[in-house]
Amino acid sequence: MFEITVKMDVLKEIVGVVSTLVEEVKFNAEPEGITIKAVDPAHVAMLVMELKPEAFEKYDAKGLAFAIEVDKLKDLLKLGGGDDTVVMHHDEEKNRLVANLGNLKKEMSLLDLTGMSDPKVPQLNLEAFVVLSVGELGRGIKASESVSEHVALSAEKDQFIISAAGDRDSAELVLGKDELVEINTPESMRSLFSLDYFSSMVKAIGGKGDVKIFLGKEYPMKMVFSIADGNGDVTYLLAPRIEE
Repeated sequence: MFEITVKMDVLKEIVGVVSTLVEEVKFNAEPEGITIKAVDPAHVAMLVMELKPEAFEKYDAKGLAFAIEVDKLKDLLKLGGGDDTVVMHHDEEKNRLVANLGNLKKEMSLLDLTGMSDPKVPQLNLEAFVVLSVGELGRGIKASESVSEHVALSAEKDQFIISAAGDRDSAELVLGKDELVEINTPESMRSLFSLDYFSSMVKAIGGKGDVKIFLGKEYPMKMVFSIADGNGDVTYLLAPRIEE
């Protein structure tokens, strides 16, 4: 059993987050909400999304798992505006996801779940974290994009640094304690990451709100933020590039 009514702008958030990493997505729909776990094909990044029933206008689900191509959901988004709502349900007989937008009906075939097991989420003991606005994070990324293919994230006492260094140019954004929402750094932490992956993740968050980043020394980064008006939580994990 699966039937939901969701606002198009909420669906857009969900699809935007998922599409940064994968072309096919598996939904685990339980009475408590929907969970998505996915790893990109290169096994560099991971996504965990948890959506409460309150993220939807109406929600009714009982232990159903299904998978669909992300492009089909993107095509669905083109059919309505942000304030519109779409009603979706699972057609068990045809094994399709059926979407209704007013008098428009769209049936989307689902994927075979064979081999689509949920990835195991690693347990990371990351001691440092920083909370900052998405806007500030975007500034650091934008400055780095013309410099290098990698970006360094550093957490030091009372400051967070986003930097990039190329053969000739460099860029650095230093955010002090007064410019951050929160920072906790037992000791200095620094890791280097793929700028392409990191940039795509930040763009998926959108331009508003805050994001929490956990760091270690050459450890994966964990980035946490909310969607669906606070009724959904997203965690991105990104493997580091080990510096020589």
